[in-house]
Amino acid sequence: MRHSPGVGLAAPQIGVNARVSVIDVGRVLQKRKIESSYNGSLVIVNPRMLAARGAQTPREGCLSVPDLLANVRRYLEIDVAFLNAGGVPQSLTVTGFEALAFQHEMDHLDGKLFLDRVANLKTDLVRRKGSG
Repeated sequence: MRHSPGVGLAAPQIGVNARVSVIDVGRVLQKRKIESSYNGSLVIVNPRMLAARGAQTPREGCLSVPDLLANVRRYLEIDVAFLNAGGVPQSLTVTGFEALAFQHEMDHLDGKLFLDRVANLKTDLVRRKGSG
């Protein structure tokens, strides 16, 4: 993940059948001025969304589908519970871009891609600049 433009990576993306993801939105938050919580570099095991509030529709991409971006409706703020890398239960409230990353990675753990959440493929899907 650190050697790519991504902010998260789920075990299924690299062929590992486990409910584990890593998330670190710090690099993007340093580059762009966007509102978001930031909880550092996280390993999340068996994450569960406990509550969700608000809405955002950012343009989203994925390491699994590197040439495409799409407008995807996500919650603006979520409460999540998970085990950390040491197996210790954690809970967080995450907002903005970090909330998007959590939802995106949890989708991977459920066998979904961001493309599965695109409302209209004609209007909400675009090619990344410099690809194709």
